[in-house]
This record gives sequence, structure tokens and C-alpha cells, in this order.
Amino acid sequence: MIEVVAKLPHGHVFLSGETLECSVTFIHPPSPTHTVAQSHTDVFESLAWASAQIHCQCFTDSKVPKDRASENISNFPVTALSVHTNENARVEVATKPKILFCDLRLSPGQSKTYIYREKIPNDSPPSYRGQLVKYSYKITIGTQRVNSPVKLLRVPIRVLPLCETLLNEAVALCNDTTEELTPANPFLEIRKKESPLEIALQSLQNITARRNPNSYMITNTWGRVARFCLFKPAYKLGEDIIGTFDFTVATVSCIQVSVSLQCEEKTIIEGAAEDNSKQTRIITFGNFHEVCLGYDYTQLILPIPLYVTPDFATKLVSLTWRLHFEFVTSTNKGLSPPSLEDTDWRAPSEVTVETMVWSLPIKLYSTTPTHVAQGVLANNVHKLVIR
Repeated sequence: MIEVVAKLPHGHVFLSGETLECSVTFIHPPSPTHTVAQSHTDVFESLAWASAQIHCQCFTDSKVPKDRASENISNFPVTALSVHTNENARVEVATKPKILFCDLRLSPGQSKTYIYREKIPNDSPPSYRGQLVKYSYKITIGTQRVNSPVKLLRVPIRVLPLCETLLNEAVALCNDTTEELTPANPFLEIRKKESPLEIALQSLQNITARRNPNSYMITNTWGRVARFCLFKPAYKLGEDIIGTFDFTVATVSCIQVSVSLQCEEKTIIEGAAEDNSKQTRIITFGNFHEVCLGYDYTQLILPIPLYVTPDFATKLVSLTWRLHFEFVTSTNKGLSPPSLEDTDWRAPSEVTVETMVWSLPIKLYSTTPTHVAQGVLANNVHKLVIR
């Protein structure tokens, strides 16, 4: 018997363009029935080979045209590690398999560890579980005894999108040789050159940390409802969306307000029929609700979950984020707030209300993988037993 243990030492979350690391340990556990009388052949366990590969599968809803969903299913060579696909699935990304070893022999109690490193392609789609499209990543580790079937261990991972523009700018900065042409000073400490990924993360941090307040006057056919101020338009996973409502400018009474964090999933079908060219799904992930009758001001605090997927776009689907507002208003005169001297004020028994909706687009970016891995618990150790 041989145990195969795969461990992700840095967590299960990675960015597009990042090099992942996975340690793979092959263990021959000692047997309690082992005796010296056993033959030399019985003592050792042997494996012919082992290799590892990254796969990304794309699953599509049955309403997405089959020809569009499976257009590149034959772009990747078939190997012993290939995943099984059905009519609504295809292999979106498949890295070249890396051989971990050939002809491994282990005695009882002995183990051998190999480190698998692979760069996730920059143009890879992120991990995403939508209603129309799903992208799922796994590290596939395969091994085989001689004259035995191939055994596979699949390790799920999560890939976050990294803005392609930021990554391209970071690569351009790393390729800049201006500093190398200047005379070297032997008395200065040589600084370690930052990788394109580190530069892109710094740029992402600068974009999402920049405060740029924007005010919006909310109106309907009867007049002004409120003024809404959003302190910045770009956010990272795990942040809180903070804004304020100012009702002192209102000419129409606002009874209650609710704000939802929503993503808009839209399939992009080129050359499809007109009725299937645009399929959209709206998914809500958080809600803020406030009964605000009589308020002068109130504050919006809406957390962004770590498990959602930031903005991205592929040839098949695009994902954008927005804040969806619902204002319940009324022109009923009896809703006017009473004065301090009026101690006999009573609320009207019936109120005629209207509901108005408004959506405000926002930008949602990734954050550091360690932050997501700490907030979203997952199993970083996976085991396969070969008997």
C-alpha cells in the first residue's frame, strides 16, 4: 500500500500569472504484520511514474449553445491525466504535464517528497461558480504501478483574476533596463528586483485605496429624494462599501431605503441567434436595509464577501458589479415630521407609496491570496491510497 499526500503550503488561493507550489509525498506505511521472513520483493513498493498538471474545466448551462461552449475542446492533447468532460463541459486550461519521478521504490516506513511548481497562465479565467457558466480548477496528480491502472488525485484550487492592464504595465516596468545602464555603485546595497506580480499587486492596492468621493442626487417625478455620497468607486474583496444618505435636501419623504450588492453575469455569444445573443443573470450577495422616515442622515455599510469573484471577462461570459438601490417614497402630507411642541401627532393610518430603483456600477478587484485563504476555510491537504 502507498499513500499519496498532496499539500498546498501557501494555501489554496492563487492569482492569474502566479506560480503555485504543491508538495507531493509518497509514503509506504510500515505494516504491523511485517516480518523478517518476507521476501525482498514483498518488502518494497514500486511506482512506475508520477506527474502533475493543472486543469481548468468550463461548465455551461444547457441554454448556452453547444457549438459555442465546446469550440476549443480539442485544443489540448489527451494525456493520462485528462479530465472527463460531458456535453456541457470543456477543458479551458491545461498546462503541460510535469514528471515528478520515474521508477520509485519505497521500503516500509520510507517516504519521498517532490515539489510541483507551475505558473498559472496570465490569460486564464478565474474560478467562478455562476448560474450560466462555471470555471473550476484542479491540480491533477497521476501515478501508476506497472501493469496497473492509473490512479489520480485531484486537488481543488481557487484562481483570482488580475487586471490584464495592471499586469502588462508591471511586465513593462520589469523589462525597463534604464537603471542597468547607469554606473554601478559598489557601496550601495543591491535591491532585489520586484516581480511583475508584486508590482501589479501594489498598483491594485493604490487603485482601491484612492478616495474619490462622488455625490448623486436621487430624484423621482415628484422631486428630490436624497443625496447619496460614495467615497470611492473601486474596492477589493473583503472590504466594506461605505456611503452616506443626506435627506435634508429632500422634497419628497423617503420612508425606507435598501441597497443590494449584485453581480451581473452576461454570456457573450458571438454569431448566435438574436434571442440567444444576450443571456443575463443577476445575483445578490448582500443587503442593507434602513427605515429612514424622519432621518436627516444615515450611513450605508455593506461588506464584500471574500468568496465572490471580482470583475472579469472571457470570450464566453463577463461579470460586472453594481449597487442596486430601492427607495420607498411618499407624497402624503401627513408624513411631515411634527414640531417639538406638537405632542399629539399621530401617524396616518394609510400611506400611498411609490418604489423607485436605481443601479450604480462599481469596480471589484482581487486582493492578496493569503487574505482570501485565511478568510475562506478550505482543506489544503489531500490524500490518495493505492492498494
